[in-house]
Amino acid sequence: MSTTNQRYMTQTDFMSWRMEEDPILRSTIVAVALLDRGPDQTRFVDMMRRAIEMVPIFRQKVIEDPRGLTPPRWAEDRDFDLTWHLRRYTLTEPRTWDAVLRFARTAEMTAFDKCRPLWEFTVLDGLDDGKSAFVMKVHHSLTDGVGGMQIAREIVDFAREGTPRSSPDLRDTTPNGEAAVSPGRLTWYRDTAADVAHRATNALGRNGIRAVRAPREAGRQAAAVAGSTMRLVRPVLSTLSPVMTQRSTRRHCAVLDVPLEALAQAGTTGGGSLNDAFLAAILRGMAKYHRLHGTEISELRMTLPISLRTETDPVGGNRISLARFALPTDVSDPAELIRRVHATVDTWRHEPAISLSPMIAGALNLLPAVTLGNMLKHVDFVASNVVGSPVPLFIAGSEILHYYAFSPTLGSAFNVTLMSYTTQCCVGINADTDAVPDLAALTDSIADGFRAVLGLCAKSTDTSVVVAS
Repeated sequence: MSTTNQRYMTQTDFMSWRMEEDPILRSTIVAVALLDRGPDQTRFVDMMRRAIEMVPIFRQKVIEDPRGLTPPRWAEDRDFDLTWHLRRYTLTEPRTWDAVLRFARTAEMTAFDKCRPLWEFTVLDGLDDGKSAFVMKVHHSLTDGVGGMQIAREIVDFAREGTPRSSPDLRDTTPNGEAAVSPGRLTWYRDTAADVAHRATNALGRNGIRAVRAPREAGRQAAAVAGSTMRLVRPVLSTLSPVMTQRSTRRHCAVLDVPLEALAQAGTTGGGSLNDAFLAAILRGMAKYHRLHGTEISELRMTLPISLRTETDPVGGNRISLARFALPTDVSDPAELIRRVHATVDTWRHEPAISLSPMIAGALNLLPAVTLGNMLKHVDFVASNVVGSPVPLFIAGSEILHYYAFSPTLGSAFNVTLMSYTTQCCVGINADTDAVPDLAALTDSIADGFRAVLGLCAKSTDTSVVVAS
């Protein structure tokens, strides 16, 4: 796709933008880093200046086409004011972690000012033990979890005294090396048509040769792609949970800490991966949570974000596909559950239509926005696993002790996001208060789910699960 066309939102970014016509589907990501002390303000501001130099989209706002004939585009905010995006407050009583989570839920529930760049960073000083918190709020169209970690690794330090870095290359003043002149609608249509034609020609060429050499196999592959596409976009008309059925714009947050080595070991013991063990823990927790509500369930439907990001993709942007599928909750043996989860997730990761997600998103963007809501609102939960840093990170002289992400619910009852950081898995839970009015019960149930899964580990391994408060 030409660099000029890149000034417009990608179709996947546009999808996360359009779905916000329904506030329940608001695509806000909030991350919270617990710091061992308050960051130096001058160094902190310098760090953020470097960030917006490296990722120019952080100083750009969204311009929508008044006729809706093209996706919105990113344009320089002539009124950009870094001090508006950076805030710093001192907590009043109670100066506890719970106060930080209350601030995070407020950030999650508050819509962005769409006349400005879509991010806000806040330092909260004054925690009782001398610690501080760093709350990051970004719109999902600005970046996804993997992109966010890429940005973080480029701007934070790896030692308390700082990390020497070369100056960013500022030859390009617009994202992805785009031209500074704003493209017009005709340019977008021309470039998009050229891109589609190029993809179609390549596909037809490959399929044409395949059809001549092996017509039956070509037909089977075409049918497989068509069937896969239908599975990816099929509507979901009802929740599988009989308990978590209501939806609202209200949110509340909780966190867990799980040993990284133990969770990886449990996944391997069960014949899967760390991510499979993570999902198995949620499923075990959900079985318990529903029993607390007097009901037994055999399966729940989840949304799994699948990263499409490659090494050649620019930093930032939203490059994921959303797969929706059911997983069992009635398997008592953690190892067997991990194996079942692994088989299902692996199948979905290799669905032929996953690689076509940007084109599918483009087709869905032609439909009324309510269609997207109907596809997502009856999903029971979202789970996302983001690979964080294996080494400690520092922000302006402050060490990050824990790093939690609260990803959007996307219309589901709750979202659980696991962020690995040094030796821990920092687990953030973002729940719809109408779907989950008893967050403590949900959190304790998921914690017990992790404990059951970590029971697969060797006795010498640390398997402690901590509900942070």
